[in-house]
Amino acid sequence: MDYQRILCGKSEPLPLYEPVIACLEQPQAFPDLLEPIYRDAMKLDDETLDRFRFALLRLQLYADVHRNEDMEKAMHIRYVAQVLEKVIFGTLVMEPPEPEAS
Repeated sequence: MDYQRILCGKSEPLPLYEPVIACLEQPQAFPDLLEPIYRDAMKLDDETLDRFRFALLRLQLYADVHRNEDMEKAMHIRYVAQVLEKVIFGTLVMEPPEPEAS
């Protein structure tokens, strides 16, 4: 799977994509790489951080579109992208609304 293409969209790659790709290719590496990815992301300027968030959104969209091809892989891609987005940005852009209490 070409994770680099998905992350980049129509933009140039960011160095931060390499550890994200490592997490996608080796799920067992994700817990160890979470903090270094977060710390590297916190050093980015606002425009680059925005590009990174859209890269994570593209991963989530890709997982949704291709979930019927390989459900387990799609769930893993979505999980990595959502955890990174939540940890780095505090919220999810595509978060489902909270159910209202009766």
